[in-house]
Amino acid sequence: MNPRDPGQDPAIQTAGLIKKYRLADRPALTGLDLTIGRGEFFGLLGPNGAGKTTILSILCGLRAPDGGTVRILGMEYRRQQRRIQERIGIVPQEIALYDQLTARENLIIFGRLLGLGGGRLKERTGYCLEIAQLHERADHRVASFSGGMKRRLNLVIGLLNAPSILFLDEPTVGIDTQSRHLIHRQLQGLHAQGTTLLYTTHYMEEAQELCSTIAILDEGRILRQGPPARLLQESACHSLEELFLGLTGKQIRDI
Repeated sequence: MNPRDPGQDPAIQTAGLIKKYRLADRPALTGLDLTIGRGEFFGLLGPNGAGKTTILSILCGLRAPDGGTVRILGMEYRRQQRRIQERIGIVPQEIALYDQLTARENLIIFGRLLGLGGGRLKERTGYCLEIAQLHERADHRVASFSGGMKRRLNLVIGLLNAPSILFLDEPTVGIDTQSRHLIHRQLQGLHAQGTTLLYTTHYMEEAQELCSTIAILDEGRILRQGPPARLLQESACHSLEELFLGLTGKQIRDI
């Protein structure tokens, strides 16, 4: 079945999504409607506090909304949580690795948590080490790795279960150019294979290069959405950064 078949349910669909935090001055999300087709490389952009992390946490099933609906591959968390979680992968912004274990041991532990075992776990571990270009360091402790190596391992842990949807929260922050280039190349390969990717980043040039569709978010609502080239043409902006600042302002958001 073609992952981009328009007759299928969207990969991700929300309607009227609301989230309020008890001590916050305003809602984190205010009636958010979002549809992401299967096989899209979707970039979610916004300043600090715009609601990106809240959206990701709800879509990954880590937090419940206060209102609205969420459907992942046509399924709802309240009825089919286990099936959904078998189909998604998550790459968090914070590196989540065991420093005193080797790269291979980290992959085995996380693979077992995902329910993998036997030959399947061995196959996926080998695949992930190859994708991250860490096969020669597979049996070295993660504590000895550079920041870029840790980021690459952090990324491929999200691929262990061969997910249909991969959620990535700023996966290239603070790493060297070579590691960023490798991660970009691997993500483009996943996209070409039909994986749906939801990607948050503060690097405008990264979003413009990678994403087939972007949404610019602020104060819990989407301000503009579409293919980057079309948005620039419609706005007469020369760059995504210019469009982003025009919509969200230049005031620094330190929160």
